[in-house]
Amino acid sequence: MADFIINAFADESSSELLGQIEAMKRNNLQGIEIRNVNGKSIHSHTLEDIKEFGKVIEDNGFNVWSIGSALGKIKITDDFAPHLDEFKRTIEMAHILKADYIRLFSFYMPKDEDPTPYRDEVFERMSKFLEAAKGSGVKLCHENEKGIYGDIAPRCLEIHKAMPEFGCIFDPANYIQCGQDILSGWELLKDYVTYMHIKDATAEGKIVPAGKGIGCLPEVLKLYAAKGGKGLTVEPHLSIFKGLAGLEREGEKTQAGVYQYPTKEAAFDAAVAALREII
Repeated sequence: MADFIINAFADESSSELLGQIEAMKRNNLQGIEIRNVNGKSIHSHTLEDIKEFGKVIEDNGFNVWSIGSALGKIKITDDFAPHLDEFKRTIEMAHILKADYIRLFSFYMPKDEDPTPYRDEVFERMSKFLEAAKGSGVKLCHENEKGIYGDIAPRCLEIHKAMPEFGCIFDPANYIQCGQDILSGWELLKDYVTYMHIKDATAEGKIVPAGKGIGCLPEVLKLYAAKGGKGLTVEPHLSIFKGLAGLEREGEKTQAGVYQYPTKEAAFDAAVAALREII
């Protein structure tokens, strides 16, 4: 199989940066998708903090693959202006950290409502992200996620057809939790996929190690490799880790109890091992 570049959300092994680096070392990973550092969201840190983090990561022989931002994880009815300012600051962070990508989302929809009436507002906001990033050298990548406009493959395809500058992050577990068939979703989005999040789930939506659910990871990874795809980010979610609550919409909770591990470190290592077994 292809020579994949394996990165990870190392905050799932440790909240502290040095612990995250240790997790990457012991699992022979290549880079980090940086999300939470020292117990706080990446957005909560000053640019001086970010410079220090970048130096520590680089001094230890690693790179920042992507900024795993929470941008686009506000309600579509929330004020967008402060969020756009936060986005512009995140571009500065990406330059400091030498990150090629910023992960973002397409806004939470009102619960139990048809997302269609909000399409124009979603596209308008996402276009403003692109405009603000123009000339920065940083590629913006949309991730499918439950509760947002781009939760299922057809709506993700709408985004990528309308704004092809956006990269596509393909997350099988998130699609499963939205009732999206994985292989048909891949077929729709394969030409837009920039990198993958490695996360699997059962039919009931419970998170399991890669290859243990219905995410078709072996098949999708073969298809991804065949099109020249290389970038992977391991996102375990096998045990509840500090910071998870802040990543989800109020009232929702990731079901992470099928595979249980004594420590966050053990859960993280098991997630990486499951991916390597497939490869």
